Amino acid sequence: MYSEILVPTDGSPASDAAIEHAIDLAEQYGARLHALYVVDGAAYSSLEAGAEIVVEALESEGKEATGRVAEAAADADVECVSTVVSGTAYRSIQDYVDEHDIDVVVMGTHGRKGIDRYLLGSVTERVVRTSDVPVLTVRQPADE
Repeated sequence: MYSEILVPTDGSPASDAAIEHAIDLAEQYGARLHALYVVDGAAYSSLEAGAEIVVEALESEGKEATGRVAEAAADADVECVSTVVSGTAYRSIQDYVDEHDIDVVVMGTHGRKGIDRYLLGSVTERVVRTSDVPVLTVRQPADE
């Protein structure tokens, strides 16, 4: 059913919860896992001198976050491809899905409630609304 599974990560505890589910799915289906980190440099383009430093730091953070996914996948004997890209998060995720024939996306959610959910929006919500493939959302455990 699933041969290519995408788990976008931002290194947060919510992402960690999704990673566990994604690895479990990959184990069950013998699927390849794709770990993706998106650097949204546009958010920092208004900074004059510091934008490049911020983007470099985010790229480094992305390599670290996807590296942790790859390590966890290797521990479970799951093949993993790690990628860091630049762009708008939800669009970059959708592009990756299309370019790599992803069968399912597994994403964390911060579990916002009430007015925060409507005012803040989220990358996960936009992916859910626009995706052509199934999206499994995983809520961060309440104790975290």
